[in-house]
Amino acid sequence: MNSIADSGVIIQTSSRSVLSPPSWFGEVALIVEHLRKQGVLTAISECVRFARRRFGHYEVIDFVAVLFGYAVSSERTLEAFYERLTPWAETYMALFGRDRLPSRSALSRFLASLTWAATEALRQLFLADLFARPLSKEQQTGGMVDRGGNERVVFDIDGTREAARQRALPQMPELPAPQRRLREVCAPGYTGRKRGEVVRTRTVVSQAHTYQWLASFGNRGNGEYREELRRTVGAIQRYLAALHLPEEHALLRLDGQYGTGAVLCDLVGFCFVVRGKDYTVLNRSEVQSRLHLPPDQSFSRPESTLVRQLYDCPDVSVGPNGARCRVVVATHAAGKTKSRVGVERGGVVYELFFTNLAQIAFTAADVVALYLHRGAFEPALADEDLEQDPDRWCSHAPAGQEAWQIINQWVWNLRLELGHRLHPEPLRTTEFTPACPLAQEETVDTPSPVQGYGQPEVALPWKQGRFSGRDFALQPDGTLRCPAGQTLRAHERRKEGDGSLRVVYAASVHSCRPCPLREQCQWNGNATGKPRQVSVLLHPLVIGGSPLLWHDWSRREQRRACMQLVRDQHIEVRLAENPPSQRSPTPSPLILSRAQRAHYRLSWHERLARNARAPTACRPTITLFGVPDAFAAFLGLPTQ
Repeated sequence: MNSIADSGVIIQTSSRSVLSPPSWFGEVALIVEHLRKQGVLTAISECVRFARRRFGHYEVIDFVAVLFGYAVSSERTLEAFYERLTPWAETYMALFGRDRLPSRSALSRFLASLTWAATEALRQLFLADLFARPLSKEQQTGGMVDRGGNERVVFDIDGTREAARQRALPQMPELPAPQRRLREVCAPGYTGRKRGEVVRTRTVVSQAHTYQWLASFGNRGNGEYREELRRTVGAIQRYLAALHLPEEHALLRLDGQYGTGAVLCDLVGFCFVVRGKDYTVLNRSEVQSRLHLPPDQSFSRPESTLVRQLYDCPDVSVGPNGARCRVVVATHAAGKTKSRVGVERGGVVYELFFTNLAQIAFTAADVVALYLHRGAFEPALADEDLEQDPDRWCSHAPAGQEAWQIINQWVWNLRLELGHRLHPEPLRTTEFTPACPLAQEETVDTPSPVQGYGQPEVALPWKQGRFSGRDFALQPDGTLRCPAGQTLRAHERRKEGDGSLRVVYAASVHSCRPCPLREQCQWNGNATGKPRQVSVLLHPLVIGGSPLLWHDWSRREQRRACMQLVRDQHIEVRLAENPPSQRSPTPSPLILSRAQRAHYRLSWHERLARNARAPTACRPTITLFGVPDAFAAFLGLPTQ
């Protein structure tokens, strides 16, 4: 050992190599102990079965152990992960009750050969573990309370993609066709802002109040979003059934990829809010008629200067299948650059929002605010990319890559669960939107009521045999058409004392005087010198008087508390040898049975026992510092 003492600090060096455990080793130990206590490791060993002779004496649990550590470690590549893990391989595998660490090549072969049946079995265990234990002791799930006092649980469904770079290869007749390693998991598709030639897309679903992942379904290229959506809805149904919640209490938020009538038919039985992309809806007569009336509400956000005018159409047919839903049209003036969403017509940008939420519980502004609140889902995806990066390539086979992403979501949920045990916090409540004032409380200068307007109404017949307002049909261009085919145009708008808005339409006097139906149309018949006028009344909607309330927990506080608990703490790993009295005796010559001599297949129990850690093997000791006593007691760990 050498020493330098010339400065104020004594620096000593030694040629002896003393490795320190990886910083993530302690977190892996805590998570694995929790899984062992809950019986998850045993369930994986018994339920996820996949037999391949090439893997030697390894079983599924051996490779799942590696993938769990890889997901927790956040190491960029498997090569870097194995470099950090190899000096501690025996202790690491002992955590799982296994003997030897599979090599990287064995792991690669395992993921390449993994069947979809084994992957789906792993997915079922992931969901079963999610449903088995609530985040809080009060078994709360969070939720939203609408203006009618109804409780709902919100789920976010979206797609995320990963692009892969492929170098250009020569294409000549004398050369064989190029072989791409990612051809089974990737295909050409929309890359977005990511660099690459081929992509893989996966659909994920998150519980918006607890931020727990429920499912991940991936496919090549742009994916099969209709099929992935059906499977996602199935995962949500399992979640609701496990918590004994009816389907009508679920509210699904989806992006514009799903905004067509055909997709809405797949959501029967669920409440939904989705950005529409079928802009042919704007050409419907009922929508055009509503667009020429005053807007229901104005909507703006504090972080933006954009003000949207909202028009609420409660029952519109969408798509070729005629799916009926509520359509909220948001308009704003077009800017100098093309708008990223919506369609521009005549200097006005139109955006569509489809929903089946009742007007009494959600105003048009509530619907738009609820959809734009999906922005909170993007930071969750960003956190996942930063902490675990589940889209990094772990396998060149679809089933293997899917299994890797399932385990990533499993680790995310486990961190949330353990974080809530470390720092239990009560459910927080946020006033999502304030309560709407009564119509009588609004001023006359208010352009539109806070809650929006109901359907346009006209007056009842005022004299037997005379035309009433109902005989004047509202046209798509915002005018009225009289029984004689003449046009009535709006020329006055005035606010009534009860908050209603009266729109007065009038015909041209030159059209009324020679009209043969004048006797049936006007009060004094042919003696009237004024044109016919019709009033259309827009009454304020009758909605619940309560505000929208949002119940949730912090998105990252508990999860990162689990991540950082022992990352900066000292870890001691001791692998003591057994005393001579406890050492395994010299093994006797192996006696084969007739079945083994005949090369019969091993049973599942025999296969699992090949890499099991021997009961007489020395027991490693891992000492974790900085673990609270209460948390250690929850995991069943002794304390010093």
